[in-house]
Amino acid sequence: MMGKRIRLERIMDRNSGRTVIVPMDHGVSEGPITGLSDMRETVSKIVAGGANAILMHKGIVTAGHRGSGRDVGLIIHLSAGTSLSPDPNAKELVCTVEEAVKLGADAVSIHINLGAETDRQMLRQFGLVSEKCQKWQMPLVAMMYTRGKNIKNEFDAKNVAHAARAGAELGADIVKVPYTGNPESFESVVNGCPVPVVIAGGPRMESENEIFTVVENALKAGATGLSIGRNAFQYPHPDKMIAALSKMVHENITADGALDILKS
Repeated sequence: MMGKRIRLERIMDRNSGRTVIVPMDHGVSEGPITGLSDMRETVSKIVAGGANAILMHKGIVTAGHRGSGRDVGLIIHLSAGTSLSPDPNAKELVCTVEEAVKLGADAVSIHINLGAETDRQMLRQFGLVSEKCQKWQMPLVAMMYTRGKNIKNEFDAKNVAHAARAGAELGADIVKVPYTGNPESFESVVNGCPVPVVIAGGPRMESENEIFTVVENALKAGATGLSIGRNAFQYPHPDKMIAALSKMVHENITADGALDILKS
């Protein structure tokens, strides 16, 4: 397992054992949304802020996603689906672990929607990807959600805990799930999952204070870090937002301390 351990060190801080991941795979699902039109500029700002890893599709990697700045972990997303689809919850594999190896990835990620009409196909894909990740010693990040006609609340702690545990059971090294709304319920999610859990950022939040409060409470509940996209790259100053979030994750500063960084 040496290869996987070395790669995990490239996407997680060795001292804190935590990570700040910035997903920028939204171009497939939603198109060139605000913040992702110029990927080189955005990635440069995210890197300057101190993110541990960026997450994107293979085409952006080959098109030249890097601008200036230090090195940063690279996670290549293997799943895709679009908002134009008759079933936006359905995700298909559009890249392989072998392709990711060739592109220099430090990890790969997949997206699973438990409760969707096609969740059995997505689970089958999960199994295939997990096997390949073991073969190539590639860390696997599983974005686990509960979405579908019978899912009344995807943020319900029972649903989130089920999704997180399913990701761990099927071979994920890191599981990404929605935040459940309070530290007590999210602690039950973390306690039921034997691999590191990071929180999803979701749609843009109303204020900086809301973002930082969610992060502070998630970390208190045992989260291993963040996987926050739109609330980072759509912020007017992505580098400052990432710098503040990184201080929270790796140095345990408070939400108030993070606000001070934004104001500086």
